[in-house]
Amino acid sequence: MKDYIVRATAANEMIRAFAVSSTGIVEEARQRHTTLPVITAALGRLLSAGAMMGAMMKGDDDIVTLGIRGDGPAQGLTVTADSHGNVKGYPFQPFVDIPRKYAGKLDVGGAIGNGTLTVSMDLGLKEPYSGQVELQTGEIGDDLAYYFTVSEQTPSAVGLGVMVDRDQHVKEAGGFIIQMMPDASEEVISAVEKSISRIDSVTSMLERGMSPEDILEEILGGLDLQITEKRDIRFHCNCSKEKVAFALATIDPKDIQEMIDDGETIEVKCHFCNKTYNFTIEDLKEIQKNNKKGE
Repeated sequence: MKDYIVRATAANEMIRAFAVSSTGIVEEARQRHTTLPVITAALGRLLSAGAMMGAMMKGDDDIVTLGIRGDGPAQGLTVTADSHGNVKGYPFQPFVDIPRKYAGKLDVGGAIGNGTLTVSMDLGLKEPYSGQVELQTGEIGDDLAYYFTVSEQTPSAVGLGVMVDRDQHVKEAGGFIIQMMPDASEEVISAVEKSISRIDSVTSMLERGMSPEDILEEILGGLDLQITEKRDIRFHCNCSKEKVAFALATIDPKDIQEMIDDGETIEVKCHFCNKTYNFTIEDLKEIQKNNKKGE
């Protein structure tokens, strides 16, 4: 089944909601970065959230970037998504392995530690909008809910889950974001809070075969839920050798010359998708020549 997002409203548009099925995306990220389970779970949660936040944007060229920096062994994660269902991300440390919590639950918060969550939105303005909050638990869902409430003044509930199988493959991944609009009544807010307090974890719901639509029905079914959009999503990186060459052209000319003097082809990897690009001595000389033309 393809990964996809559904967008919905409820309670006469006093609520907006998103839910995502992202198993394929998270498994692709795991394979690209060869992550161990706790990092698979952490990156998968942030990818799921990023995909939903990408769906919140309206402009064709809008991009949202989520960055987590922590003092735990994972160190950090970065995810970028656009408004067309494309999402990509990478972990700072893919090979972290720490003890599990109760009942074998992966300790994402322990891997992340204390730190910050930064959300940057490039909406085509002169400067991207950026907001930052302290991590509350490092479990990512709680931290994003805090970000929405504090930085965007939008009370929100965020549920994210990744289930990793015994062979380290991703068995299930997905999540939801429920947001209260400014005109939401106390009765509606209370009803949503009660509903969320009663639901199972995201991974439990996914394991039972529930779709994104089912998850939103479980939470908002009694509040006139209206599904307004369904959109496919995918792990997609737009890197290219030309873009990597452009990045190489920005480094110190002395460093370029040292690479040329070494006389060996260099390898450059894209952080987001782990694809390797090879640059021969002739490639480096061409970059050097173009730099001199631009001076």
